[in-house]
Amino acid sequence: MTLSLRNAWLFCALALVADSMLATRFGSGSLTHFRPFDIEAAVPLGSTVGLYLNRLLARRSRRMHAVTAVAEEAQRAILPAPPKRLGSLSLAVRYQAAQREARIGGDVYAVQQTRFGTRLLIGDVRGKGMGAVGTASVVIGAFREAAEEAVSLPQLADRIEHALLREAAHDRAEARTEGFTTALLGEITPDGSTLRLLNRGHPAPYLLDDGTVRALNPAEPDLPLGMGVLSARRSVPDAHPLPPGAVLLLITDGVTEARDSDGAFYDPIVRLSGRGGWDDPEAVIDVLMDDVQQWSSGHALDDTAVLAVRRRDARPAAHCPMRRLNHRLDGFSRLVRVRH
Repeated sequence: MTLSLRNAWLFCALALVADSMLATRFGSGSLTHFRPFDIEAAVPLGSTVGLYLNRLLARRSRRMHAVTAVAEEAQRAILPAPPKRLGSLSLAVRYQAAQREARIGGDVYAVQQTRFGTRLLIGDVRGKGMGAVGTASVVIGAFREAAEEAVSLPQLADRIEHALLREAAHDRAEARTEGFTTALLGEITPDGSTLRLLNRGHPAPYLLDDGTVRALNPAEPDLPLGMGVLSARRSVPDAHPLPPGAVLLLITDGVTEARDSDGAFYDPIVRLSGRGGWDDPEAVIDVLMDDVQQWSSGHALDDTAVLAVRRRDARPAAHCPMRRLNHRLDGFSRLVRVRH
């Protein structure tokens, strides 16, 4: 039934020919002494049913491909891939839905270059289905708009939270009380030397530097976005140095909640430590995702989003082509003056 239409017709034709040859060779009553219906009628009937089921499966497969294509376009519209380079930073991103057919879920990410520096967002919307996708679009839209104007990460978080509360005002009471989004907001200064993080109930990011892996846990935990009404106290951003060549790894809980056959959670610090020399953030994500798949035996329980940001190595002045050219021109000028 999973054959192509041409092969299905060919298979049925062969069955009918074989049935006819058997009937001619042995006779219609020699194959069995008791049967509820004649075998000559069974083969054509079975072939007809098989062709009908083959067409049903083919139509279902075409519909599934169409739905998958629409989901992929929706993902690209809501979660466009960031540029691979922004100033002194190299970036890579990966999104993997727990349900492969869906291709999109509630995890969000965004990168935007502003006058305050490069601002980052990764988050996880509570819930599944189109409701989570709608909330994800609200979070991304609010981040895009406010990232250019908010002078600090707390103000940026407040703008996103207000957008979520405004959207939730149209939902039923249960959605208003239970809906929330964990989020991690980051800001890398224009020179790339300093990283500021504001964590609103999201898994901590990791800093990979020269073979070491360190979790950047918040000094003061805070509530997820959408739950700010429960507490008037807000946390302040944490500042961390971002060394040249270091990789900042922002993840969702699809990574840290992956389990092995014994139920142990995946630990990036243990699994990634000792692997130095990351020259490409895409390679970091490849290693991480392959390792998570191996750890969980390919059984993903939640959507997974990973955003990797690498501060490129500062090129020494002696190896800078323009600096070498200027040095040679200065030497040539001095030589000309001496000769004259």
